Amino acid sequence: MVTIKQVSELAGVSSATVSRVINDTDTVKEKTRQQVLDAMEKLGYRHNVIAASLASNKTHTVGYVVPELHGSFFGAMMAGSEKILRQAKKHMFVVTGHSDEALEKKEIEALLSRRCDALILHVEAVSDDYLIDLASQDVPIVVVNRYIEAIGEKCISLDNVLGGYLATKHLIDLGHTQIAYAAGALFKADGINRLTGHKKALEEARFHFDEDTVAEGNFQAFSGEKCVDELLERNVNFSAIACANDEMASGAINALRKHGKRVPEDISVIGFDNVDFASYLTPKLTTVNYPVRDIGAMAARWILNQAYGDSKMTMEHILSPKLIIRGTTRECE
Repeated sequence: MVTIKQVSELAGVSSATVSRVINDTDTVKEKTRQQVLDAMEKLGYRHNVIAASLASNKTHTVGYVVPELHGSFFGAMMAGSEKILRQAKKHMFVVTGHSDEALEKKEIEALLSRRCDALILHVEAVSDDYLIDLASQDVPIVVVNRYIEAIGEKCISLDNVLGGYLATKHLIDLGHTQIAYAAGALFKADGINRLTGHKKALEEARFHFDEDTVAEGNFQAFSGEKCVDELLERNVNFSAIACANDEMASGAINALRKHGKRVPEDISVIGFDNVDFASYLTPKLTTVNYPVRDIGAMAARWILNQAYGDSKMTMEHILSPKLIIRGTTRECE
């Protein structure tokens, strides 16, 4: 096995300089860096990350658990994290938990066994108690899109209640009095909290909340279509529908058109998340902005602060949603 010493001798530099090149520091002159890289290529040197991690007790790897890899939401969140971590020369190891308690635990343990320096966790099935216990152990963790009071300083989330409230209040302000709701999965905290915000807006306007006006989906587009089908089969009268996310809203729009309803002329539709495709629908989707990239970036900053001692990272634990008005909502006639 080729050693750093052999590389340094061929390049005519010190072993410390070779280490700085390997670690991609900015303190090496470009000419010297190229000499070292040429020597490494000639000798066939490959940096032994495992050996280096044993010596430094750091792998410079952050474990990342998400429910799924499909959809624009999780991609945007991971992109926000990856940009910050890459700038700090850290790597991400991504696994999926599929909202299954046993699988989420298994993947977390797998990341810990691979000696990740810290974990970013978007988990939905494991209990609060499990995460509280995990947070008390040696490896720093940050929980995203979920708030647990006992470890609130290790949580980064959106005010989903406020977001659900803003969506329905917008419909009420437009004069709608018959408002349906396409809920996300109600075993998930964000599904529950967004529906809570919907109810809060109705209560504030002194509207009666009727369980029949709510259909439950799972945050995926096809379930938004099924929710509309279900509401119409129940003969629920509504001039507007608030959806738990943009994917469900896109499915809801397809279903409404299938039933001969025009959006927004007959029925107004509002989503939640403001994912990229929302502004490419026809009409463009009115929605609530979830700063998902910012949450991913904030989680990465927390990791750099707690696992690597970067005190320059600015932190914010609860982010606020904002209403984005486009073309799928209009005043009720």
